Amino acid sequence: MVRTRSAAAALVEAGYVRVNGERVTSSGHQVRRDDAITLSLDRSVRVIAVEGFCERRGGPQQARGLYRDLAAPRAV
Repeated sequence: MVRTRSAAAALVEAGYVRVNGERVTSSGHQVRRDDAITLSLDRSVRVIAVEGFCERRGGPQQARGLYRDLAAPRAV
């Protein structure tokens, strides 16, 4: 999605982020488990569900375990 917090904050302030269908304009907006986040990126729209949070910053592999891509097919 984006690499830095400042890039994420810029998306929010530009109006490209929605939480549960409502536009978010503050980068300090509270996000909860199971919230649906819609990101309007350059050439695509991503919809993800928050699955959890971590105490410390980790790598990309660890971050992928904290959300679910709602556009991706589910494994049965």
